[in-house]
Amino acid sequence: MPLDDPTCYRAMESRDARFDGRFFAAVRTTGIYCRPICPARKPLRRNVAFFPSAAAAERAGFRPCLRCRPDAAPGSADWLGRSALLARAVRLIHAGALNEGSVDALAARLGVSARHLGRLFRAELGASPVAFAQTLRAHFARRLIDETDLPLTEIAFDAGFGSVRRFNTAMKERFGRPPRELRRRAPGGAAGGGDAPLALRLPYRPPFHWEHLLAFLAARAIPGVEHVAAGRYVRSVAWEGRRGWIEVRPSAETHSLTLCTSLPPTRGLPGLVERVRGLFDLRADPLAIGRDLGRDPTLRGALERGAGVRVPGAFDGFELAVRAILGQQVSVKGARTLLGRLVARCGRPVEDARPGTERAFPTAEELEAADLTGLGLPEQRARAVTALAATVRAGELDLSPAADRAETRRRLMDLPGIGAWTADYVAMRALRDPDAFPAGDLVLRAAVSGNGERLAPRQLLERAEAWRPWRAYAAVLLWKEAS
Repeated sequence: MPLDDPTCYRAMESRDARFDGRFFAAVRTTGIYCRPICPARKPLRRNVAFFPSAAAAERAGFRPCLRCRPDAAPGSADWLGRSALLARAVRLIHAGALNEGSVDALAARLGVSARHLGRLFRAELGASPVAFAQTLRAHFARRLIDETDLPLTEIAFDAGFGSVRRFNTAMKERFGRPPRELRRRAPGGAAGGGDAPLALRLPYRPPFHWEHLLAFLAARAIPGVEHVAAGRYVRSVAWEGRRGWIEVRPSAETHSLTLCTSLPPTRGLPGLVERVRGLFDLRADPLAIGRDLGRDPTLRGALERGAGVRVPGAFDGFELAVRAILGQQVSVKGARTLLGRLVARCGRPVEDARPGTERAFPTAEELEAADLTGLGLPEQRARAVTALAATVRAGELDLSPAADRAETRRRLMDLPGIGAWTADYVAMRALRDPDAFPAGDLVLRAAVSGNGERLAPRQLLERAEAWRPWRAYAAVLLWKEAS
């Protein structure tokens, strides 16, 4: 449904959590902006203005509500892809591209001018790239203040501020209170001080089919790297020269997951959190996805049975690409066996590891130089892994969610041993392309025909045109039905 003012106001009246983060409501009489789910008494319609992002509301002179905390919203739907360029830029900013870099450098990386990038941000999000980044930085700091016991000076730099003075000024300007007063008002930090693992809540929009996502990851967990048990996902990670672990589990808080990590907080913390958001597809908008896919009778029943299904992402794009190559023409179990052997030979040990996460997945540099004989890999697949590693190590292939999807797909298919299915699977999970669709997948070709016969890939692509721009979600739904 279009997010016009009447729709937004009705969503406010109902406090519908599915709209949380899709827009923000600002009250002219108080100068405060809120989430649609704010428990405060609803203002009169004539006193409310609606904004597509928190940055736009702040640019108009409004301060965030201290009760509903817009910083704790699941994130705006800016990634949905009204513009692929905007989606890439937003992902880079979430990962900290403007904490130390400039808008000019960001625009150059995206292949456009800084002026064009600024026009796009103002048109779609109501704020400039710098203002958008400043709001993200301040809101992330607010979450660290409320949810951890980290010292305020450490929070300033972990959130991406260049100095404590800038941190203090930005927090007072946005929240009307200095950081020390915000800390006194906080309900109590969860963890992060001393030797305790850092813990943060990651919100999402309901519904969220946690059981299906966890089962998908469990079936494909790499031995020695990933472990799923007791409703929790644990994996080893290598981040900013350190190796440790992360754990993700459902939160006691409504509509959120809890991320715990053994890694010490650094300026790369926002990027780490963004990686986990992508892994669990926490920025998905089930309302928009279900509305569009539900128009097709083929998917309607699957949507009812799989409400809130997410597209499983990847913590690391290179790891996912290697996984996809080793999964060619073998079962899921067979691919796990091969990956386990690869990690046992090439992965580095992780200190203070959780059970099942004793080794980090090897880097591109390590795999390029590795001897892959004796692992049970077909020669063609071993050559494909080595070629992929060499291309990534040389900086000739970007497998991050901020990559140019068409260019990355083309470069992948130029490598020996990588075809359309592998490239589309990588785009779907590593590049976070909501419209990626592996039309050569045997299960999908049989699932859509309705009579057990397999459609040709060309026929399946024609059938899937009706599912744009959510073909990746359609694929996950059909895989779920087939299983």
